[in-house]
Amino acid sequence: MPGERLTQQDRERIAAGLAGGLSYGEIARRLDRPTSTITREIARNGGPAEYRPQQAHQATVQRARRGTPTPPSEDAPPAGVMAEELLEMAVSAGTPKMAARIHLDLVLSEDGRRTAAELARRLNVSPASVSVAVNFLVQQGFVRRERDPQRRRDIYVVDDDAWYHAIMTSERQTLENARVTMAAAEAYGLDSPVGRRLAKTAAFMEHLSMDIMEVADRWRPLLA
Repeated sequence: MPGERLTQQDRERIAAGLAGGLSYGEIARRLDRPTSTITREIARNGGPAEYRPQQAHQATVQRARRGTPTPPSEDAPPAGVMAEELLEMAVSAGTPKMAARIHLDLVLSEDGRRTAAELARRLNVSPASVSVAVNFLVQQGFVRRERDPQRRRDIYVVDDDAWYHAIMTSERQTLENARVTMAAAEAYGLDSPVGRRLAKTAAFMEHLSMDIMEVADRWRPLLA
């Protein structure tokens, strides 16, 4: 139950969830616990890469017997909880999970810059997974790629106006969809039921995208 302490079985399920790549929120829902409880539990016991259910349970029992408080952790909430909520929000909006993890790690870094090796090490994933996810982020405008000529490696960067570039990239794609849809409407005939339906769809997409791009340009100075 949500108000009870975690049991050994709960901690084993947390470890299994981490091994399976589940988010803190997904693990919390499966255990019927608050996300903050799961975040604190993992943070105080070595983090996602070092979490061991038996050692975590023993440490909790020993602390309870001694009456000592939980040791502080730099990953403890609220920062950990907020990061997890941001990750879940991005995934719910349609961003692939690995891409969302990498984007969040870049956004929360001090200078918004990481190499592929740094991302792989920090997130405990393969270089291939990083490559696929970063390519997606670059294509969507969330991240840009810089080349380090001295070390012959790529550096991935999140700029202050990354959201502007992402929005413009998305709307240009929508405008292209509108163009293709209108071409299909003309092919079916603008006087036919299908042609009229497609033409209305194309017009809606075009006008909406143009308005969004205009608004993005208007408010871009806020990111300067």
